[in-house]
Amino acid sequence: MVLIESFAPADAAAVATLTLPFELRSRSRLRCRLDDGEEAGLFLPQGTVLRGGQMLLANDGRVIEVRAAAEALYEVRSDQPTQLLRAAYHLGNRHVALEVGDGSLRLLRDHVLKILIEKLGLDACEIDAAFEPEAGAYGGGHHHHGEERGHGGRIHSFLRG
Repeated sequence: MVLIESFAPADAAAVATLTLPFELRSRSRLRCRLDDGEEAGLFLPQGTVLRGGQMLLANDGRVIEVRAAAEALYEVRSDQPTQLLRAAYHLGNRHVALEVGDGSLRLLRDHVLKILIEKLGLDACEIDAAFEPEAGAYGGGHHHHGEERGHGGRIHSFLRG
């Protein structure tokens, strides 16, 4: 079993891939299989959320690219920003993971949420696509190796006004 405990530089050349749905990319400890079938163990810092395109460094020196698996989603589109904002507000109150796009929202399929969306006057189209939801206001967003990681000062400055 290959062990993965760190990230590789974003420009590293991958020799293997690891395709996972969002739920599994949200775990910092995971037993899984690379796309070629080799067993792997992820031991990343607690709270790590893997994003499609990130590069991981295996203990044997191999670089492994993370891929976001296609998942059963709803895509909600509107040319009226207020409608999408209202939907995002109601879905956020239910702690629903959302991917926010330009004029669209994506969420994992759930028939109860589809009813909510339709009651708000929007259509929920079924699609199969990679799911990259927002990390949350205090989740630090998603980063690539080498990017600034500390946001504490900016968050405190923002909260103080």
